[in-house]
Amino acid sequence: MSTKNSTVKKSAKKSKKPSPNGKPMKGRDILVKALENEGVEVIFGYPGGTSMEIHQGLTLSKKIRMVLPRHEQGGAFAAVGYARSTGRAGVCLATSGPGALNLLTGVMDAKMDSIPLLAITGQVPSPVLGSDAFQETDIMGSSFPLVKHSYQVLDVNDIPQVVCEAMHIAQTGRQGPVLIDIPKNIQQQETIPNFDVRFDVASYKPNLNPAPQQIKKAAHAIAESKRPLIYAGGGIMSSGASKELREFVKKTGIPITNTVMGLGTFPTDDPLSLQMLGMHGAVYANIAINNADLVIALGVRFDDRVTGKLAEFCKNAQFIQVDIDPAEINKNIAIDVPVQGDVKKALQMLNAQVKSKTKEIKPWLKQVQGWKKEFPFRYDLHKNDIVPQHVIVEARKLADKDAILSVGVGQHQMWSAQYWTFREPLSWLCSSGLGAMGFGLPAAMGAQAAWPKRQVINVDGDGSFLMNIQELQTLVTENIPVKTIVLNNAHLGMVAQWEDRFYKSIRGHTYLGDANFAEIAHAFGVKSATISKPEEVVPALKKMLKHKGPYVLDVKYPYNDKSRGHVMPMIPSGHSYLDTLVDETHNLREYWKEKGIDPS
Repeated sequence: MSTKNSTVKKSAKKSKKPSPNGKPMKGRDILVKALENEGVEVIFGYPGGTSMEIHQGLTLSKKIRMVLPRHEQGGAFAAVGYARSTGRAGVCLATSGPGALNLLTGVMDAKMDSIPLLAITGQVPSPVLGSDAFQETDIMGSSFPLVKHSYQVLDVNDIPQVVCEAMHIAQTGRQGPVLIDIPKNIQQQETIPNFDVRFDVASYKPNLNPAPQQIKKAAHAIAESKRPLIYAGGGIMSSGASKELREFVKKTGIPITNTVMGLGTFPTDDPLSLQMLGMHGAVYANIAINNADLVIALGVRFDDRVTGKLAEFCKNAQFIQVDIDPAEINKNIAIDVPVQGDVKKALQMLNAQVKSKTKEIKPWLKQVQGWKKEFPFRYDLHKNDIVPQHVIVEARKLADKDAILSVGVGQHQMWSAQYWTFREPLSWLCSSGLGAMGFGLPAAMGAQAAWPKRQVINVDGDGSFLMNIQELQTLVTENIPVKTIVLNNAHLGMVAQWEDRFYKSIRGHTYLGDANFAEIAHAFGVKSATISKPEEVVPALKKMLKHKGPYVLDVKYPYNDKSRGHVMPMIPSGHSYLDTLVDETHNLREYWKEKGIDPS
């Protein structure tokens, strides 16, 4: 992160003197006003003993919509979904003790994926801090490794400055979660507030401007390359650099592959797109990056799910890495041309210098297109059973062009990444780094709260859906029309897939049972349906998408082992791209040997 984690008992600056002409306000109302001043529109919060003062203040706000989730984890994920779909900080609120602790999974999700988040927690009164008072938890210590920065407010006059700083830190540099912990007595105290605050912390100055000399070196490396490839990730999303990325690709003619975090920053149906790379990415993307002579890494962190065995990753390539966080450069891969700074600014500078390489790299482009034709994503339909990949493909055809897609974690997540067509940024909500089950429904809820007129679809697995299923009640109460497709195979499918591949199909508690999610949804007051036959897929999707309110479509299909139930392709953990399982009987190395191609 761009800012060192720290525990701050007061604001980073000395409190400003109260405005002499103002009226006394309670701390809770000062907090609400400060949030309004920062442009906060929605808060997802669950009340309790030490936060109810803040909720009382929120009842008086005419600018902030308060959404009551049915679990604090759901509220945190909803705030993350709001942030992922808008690019602005999401805000969640919880009481002390168990309430605050329940936020931490969502906080860590925001940290792993560099998502701007403000988590506000109530705390026991300051005179009893450290006494093990009822529902006291050291949330500052508990969250220390998970946040970008944290505050505990012990002076009511600090609140406007703390909120200003917290929102700025969350949304700038390498974005991430910030925590504000406020004891109940501080919420109740009165003062004449001073809202004339600005961010002025000398120790926090992330460098946004790439060095011109490094940009010049990068442009030279691009000009000299014969087999270049762009590898673009979530940093493009965070920086709002999709326009600049598209210009860069168009101007140079260099093919591009995305991480799962980068999906939507470049259209996946563009001829130069190699879609997603990595463990369950396109075979042709993984072949291309490992045969490139120059990898242009933009806003990525060389995650293990992308690189596989590091010693075998792109052994013959040079690397350009552009990242706002200097800690990410040279962390996993030795970089030839490091560029530290905002990727949007870096691309603007590069676009002013680079030239078209389409003619120069014509043989490379032909080879890449050949791999795309040889190793497409594919699935087979079945006469009697629903095929989950087909459900995703048909949903994409029927959904609005600007639909937002949210997913949980598991097989359905990877199938969605493979088969959904992504054309615009901020339209894909995925717990990528943390891989948190239970993410999909509340994240979709947060996005729908941000975009009430857009279509928001949650594709979930039965295991993931169960983890925050209580948010169906929030959808009904708050009139949030999220559409959920549950791919229901009665198993923890991804874990079962690994059991099939690496544990001789011995089931280590991965059978969930045959739940009827349509009946559960109906009990919550959500319109629902269950399907299990292939011919029911399209009519059911049309009915769901036409419905005005929230909807749950329970899609039942059998878990099949290697023949039909696995996410393919797959690079086994810790292996290289040559070990990619391209089908049920071959890995890539064996496939090429049978065709007389030397895999080395």
